[in-house]
Amino acid sequence: MTTPVLRYKLVSIQLLELLMRRTGRGDSVSVRQLADRASVPHGTIGNLLTGEQEGVFTDAAERITNALGVDLLVLFIPVQRAESSTTRPRLSVTA
Repeated sequence: MTTPVLRYKLVSIQLLELLMRRTGRGDSVSVRQLADRASVPHGTIGNLLTGEQEGVFTDAAERITNALGVDLLVLFIPVQRAESSTTRPRLSVTA
């Protein structure tokens, strides 16, 4: 049995954009500034903003929201996965 992988899905791109324009601390941040503050690749932030990436793992979600100065559940929705991201379920066929 594998340990479930917890991911967080972005609530909305518009909310992320709004929070980047005015963080919980009152300042604004660019994609690169947010990535640096959250210790995530700037491509992750860029992909979230374009919709190419819908979510991130728990640790990245926590770092992003901490960098923005908001609670985790303001920006992300938890999504539980039954299998790890590297394991695919096997189909069995019975006759």
